[in-house]
Amino acid sequence: MLGRKKDSSAGGFELLGVEAENTKEQNSDLESQKAAIETNTPGDTNNSQHQHSNSKASDSPLQVTSEDEATLNALDAGPDSNIVWWDGDDDPENPYNWPAWQKYLNCGLLSVLTFITPLASSIFAPGVPKLMVDFEETSQELGAFVVSVYVLGFAFSPMLMAPLSEVYGRTIVYHVCNILFVCLTVGCALAPNMAALIVFRFFAGSFGACPMTNGGGSISDMIVQEKRAVAMSAFSIGPLIGPILGPVVGGVLVDNKGWRWVFWVVTIIGGFLAVTMVLTMCETYAPVILKRKTQRLIKETGNLNLRSKLDTGLSDADLFKRAIVRPTKLLIFSPICTIFAFYLMIVYGYLYLLFTSVPFIFQNAYGFSASTVGLVYLGLGVGSFVGLFWFSFDTNKQLQKMKAQQQDHEDVKPEVRLKLLPVGTLLLPIGFFIYGWTAEYETHWMAPIIGLAVIGTGNLICFMAVSMYLVDAYNLYAASALAANTVMRSIAGATLPLCALKMYDTLGLGWGNSLLAFIAIALLPIPVLIKRYGEKLRTSFDNDRL
Repeated sequence: MLGRKKDSSAGGFELLGVEAENTKEQNSDLESQKAAIETNTPGDTNNSQHQHSNSKASDSPLQVTSEDEATLNALDAGPDSNIVWWDGDDDPENPYNWPAWQKYLNCGLLSVLTFITPLASSIFAPGVPKLMVDFEETSQELGAFVVSVYVLGFAFSPMLMAPLSEVYGRTIVYHVCNILFVCLTVGCALAPNMAALIVFRFFAGSFGACPMTNGGGSISDMIVQEKRAVAMSAFSIGPLIGPILGPVVGGVLVDNKGWRWVFWVVTIIGGFLAVTMVLTMCETYAPVILKRKTQRLIKETGNLNLRSKLDTGLSDADLFKRAIVRPTKLLIFSPICTIFAFYLMIVYGYLYLLFTSVPFIFQNAYGFSASTVGLVYLGLGVGSFVGLFWFSFDTNKQLQKMKAQQQDHEDVKPEVRLKLLPVGTLLLPIGFFIYGWTAEYETHWMAPIIGLAVIGTGNLICFMAVSMYLVDAYNLYAASALAANTVMRSIAGATLPLCALKMYDTLGLGWGNSLLAFIAIALLPIPVLIKRYGEKLRTSFDNDRL
């Protein structure tokens, strides 16, 4: 039988080949079944069941396509004769078998969208001083909150968007969220006061989080494990590089066009992406694709007993009830998900804390202008790209090596993604020590930027290692695993910047950043222990409970 085997450790599935010695015999059986159907002659039990479906099809005005006929002919006899599955290893409906250009297009659109929505979180930051003047506000905390409230929105929607995508499919959720994101960004551009702007920013962030939550799941739907690193690298760079480049682009726009034009530019880009995705993006989630295929076959054949192999037997309402609690169950009951949620909560929170500290340090200590200080963020960007290429090269090499050593067709264990995680974690305190103490003693301005680059490298490696691990470990439920992770890190990204300036006022630049470094050092045992005991912890949670 052509099919997929359930991966108990990952909650996912992979294509299985047919053993060479059985191929001729299986093809002969399928040909004899097809001949019996075409000649409409009575045969054994197998053929009579297919005749029954064929006779119903003749009463229907719809014609069975050659592709659907192949599906029906390839079904097993007996109790499984009504199971709908892929039409062999090379079924074009299976996202794993899509042409390369189609995979690149889908992954590319998701990567760009995952870059734009985090970009919108910080692109507005340089416009806050002018905004405060326009709205006659004086509270610095309120000025910081109008920026971070967007990231707070990231924390609320993933628990809804991921379950929706696992019930109704990825594409419809993307399209609805994209449209609402564009409309709410228009609301930001037209906001008449601070309260309205905060509300629009919050909901824009809520719907803008969709690609960050569901994108990893879409990539796992299309790309096999050994080729997934490059696609995940392009996807994962957005949430890190977007906020870094945001102030650079925003500073230019604010100086030349005013703060409202920041939102108009995001609206234009977001609108273009929304239209392009509606026109070109295809559904990738296998249970939804097979469900639609089953519905089409029922309509064409009249056989109401057909059902998808991945059908749980639950209604959409029951599926949603189960799916809506899945991210929370993962966060609470899965040890791996819980540990990495709090781990990335600190790592990602550091990134947004730096967005607050960089202007404070470089304007006060080095006398940089508001427009020039935006270029300092490029240090983080350069470091992130170093981490991107380092991680992608190393993990691909490691994965291919392990694949070559395996005798069977099983996926490589997800723990292989964590090889560089201790290195990335170690780079964080090193970077903060350099950044903090060189700024404290006002050494050459390039020295703290080097510290930022080291932090950027470590941050990217940590983020990618954890994201790819979760995608591999919870394949079918990758969106829910990433949603649980996104919620926690977004809360940190929204709240830590509010404490940054008071911390630096109290402790100074040297000891303030050293405190962050010491916390990062305390994280070091986590990747070391997970590398050693991660498989045991991962398998201790039964994915069937989801």
